[in-house]
Amino acid sequence: MDTVRTLFCKYDGTPHRLLESINLGEDDHGLWVGSLPGSRGQRADGTWVTIDHHRVRLYPRGQWWSALFNDEPHLTRIYCDITMPPVFGVDSVTAVDLDLDVRLLRDGTIKVMDEDEFLIHQKLYNYPPQVVATAQATCAWVVANIAVSEPFTTTYQTYLEKLRSLPTTQ
Repeated sequence: MDTVRTLFCKYDGTPHRLLESINLGEDDHGLWVGSLPGSRGQRADGTWVTIDHHRVRLYPRGQWWSALFNDEPHLTRIYCDITMPPVFGVDSVTAVDLDLDVRLLRDGTIKVMDEDEFLIHQKLYNYPPQVVATAQATCAWVVANIAVSEPFTTTYQTYLEKLRSLPTTQ
């Protein structure tokens, strides 16, 4: 299995989340990577967390978001991070996390998360006005599309099935 190093950083470049993911392929929507139950990710504070379910992430090229699609029974079906457009390297993806997140719960509820953190970090990291405006516009676009448009509605299921067919990490 080919792996992709996926790193989320904050605006000042400090690491936020690091994970070695499985390369599931690329389509018109972007690069799809996945994590098996038992794989581990590292948080900003250096602690490691073990992933307890299948999950697939999409890094769309040139877009200000990425999406995490969780397998059942996870309560959050889709979790979108508002980010600056990802930078693709050789077997790596790096994205600058801009704090705002959108969650689509299994019951259809849509929640915007971390608006307080977004306001704090605008000042702390001195986000330029264009970054603030684009992050807010992207967040509104995700809210309007997360439950009704591709790649959020069915496309991800192909990649989740592909991931489920792989042996689980022990």
